[in-house]
Amino acid sequence: MSDSNTPRIAFQGALGAYSHEACLQASPGMIPVPCTTFEGVIRAVREGRADLAMLPVENTTYGRVADIHRLLPQSGLHIVAETFVRVRIALMARPGVTLDQVKHVRAHMVLLPQARSYLDAQGITFEAAADSAGAAADLALADGSVEGVLAGEVAADIHGLEVLARDIEDLDHNTTRFLLMAPDIDLERRSDKMLTTFVFEVRNIPAALYKAMGGFATNGINMTKLESYMVDGSFTATQFYADIEGHPDDANVKRALEELGYFTKMLDILGVYPSHPVRG
Repeated sequence: MSDSNTPRIAFQGALGAYSHEACLQASPGMIPVPCTTFEGVIRAVREGRADLAMLPVENTTYGRVADIHRLLPQSGLHIVAETFVRVRIALMARPGVTLDQVKHVRAHMVLLPQARSYLDAQGITFEAAADSAGAAADLALADGSVEGVLAGEVAADIHGLEVLARDIEDLDHNTTRFLLMAPDIDLERRSDKMLTTFVFEVRNIPAALYKAMGGFATNGINMTKLESYMVDGSFTATQFYADIEGHPDDANVKRALEELGYFTKMLDILGVYPSHPVRG
């Protein structure tokens, strides 16, 4: 645990990033701890500089976040909650700058295409930045600049910038799913709707994956996610990441996991946590 009496939460990016917004949404009373990389977020918790980690795992437009499924099983952390952040893009500038003065903006390379229609219509050019919230922090220090930044409104609030245009994203459903992670697994049934996340590696036998999945079908378990990824640079060693509805203590889930064990050489539960209300 951290030395401060107030718990801390680590995230990747600068203050004002969408990951920071996820922290404010899920744990508003915690002190944010910005980190440069996902690995840094995990280290901050493991070394006691933060109590929880907030990590993005997937986006409705761009799919899964690169490398995150490789990192989660090795992190030593466990999922205790999920949260969802709608990616709302704002154009911001230094105080006193007007929208007609802004001819050029900076933002993370993933964010720029999401506001391309608006930028083209306004005749605004753009360039990629390492981090949108970091670009906002840099702009706040750039006296006399009439450039703009695309980021979430939280970044404008934190860095003292003015929002000149809101909700300029092309898609109004763009949402990122985040996982809140802690050092210890929490098996308490905190909701009527629970999710269980686990990773597994099938044995090298014919139709192993098909057989492994059979137990979930026969026991009436809804699997909301199943993704594969290679490990150790091998084309033959494949691990799978899965989310299912239910708790390991549920009779049908227990039977399905037992059956899964017959066809796997590794099975690791990463977390048991409530389903977020956004899922319905």
